Amino acid sequence: MTTSARGLHTQVLDSLGLAITAGEYPPGSVLRTDEVAQRFEVSRTVVREVVRVLESMHLVESRRRVGVTVRAAEQWNVYDPQVIRWRLAGADRPRQLRSLTVLRSAVEPVAAGLAAAHATPEQCRELTEQALGMVATSRGRQLEAYLVHDIAFHRVVLSASGNEMFARLGDVVAEVLAGRTHHQVMFEDPDPAAVTLHVQVAEAVRARDGRRAEELTREIAVGALKELDVLAP
Repeated sequence: MTTSARGLHTQVLDSLGLAITAGEYPPGSVLRTDEVAQRFEVSRTVVREVVRVLESMHLVESRRRVGVTVRAAEQWNVYDPQVIRWRLAGADRPRQLRSLTVLRSAVEPVAAGLAAAHATPEQCRELTEQALGMVATSRGRQLEAYLVHDIAFHRVVLSASGNEMFARLGDVVAEVLAGRTHHQVMFEDPDPAAVTLHVQVAEAVRARDGRRAEELTREIAVGALKELDVLAP
């Protein structure tokens, strides 16, 4: 696929993905390939490629003699990072953020407890480095720089758990954290208490104190839910 074709593919995919997840195309709606191609002024080949991606996310299904049909939300692959990104960009953002944050609160404390037992010396070192990076960027409205360290920190926790299912949630958590920042569901500077908790989690993992790592991570999750009560009620 040429660079130009990839650009068109991305444009059409984002437009349709955002529209479907926002409910502009209710379940059962039929997307006609010819109409989509005409609307976006792209070839049918581009539209077919886009449809294949949307099918892989379970947002649509192709039916012979019917066309491309939008599926019910219950059938979507809600763990797909792109689906999460689209949903966070829509009007349903508060509910989506809360749903994902509750998921984090269920998984990450356990992952942190396991990380205390399974993290390699390299992972312990990286966890500390990312926590200190969060401290360094937590003042002066450096949210984008802070986000880089925040995402990396949580990826390490999930990966260091030694559980491949938890590790695969790294992209999901990354989208949640990025969505909060990019859609201004964050204070101008991160909560100092939350930043300190991340440092303490790194210390607990390095000290092989699983119980403390789990408790501290649960405090982080509770704090994130409280922030949503204020910023995305």
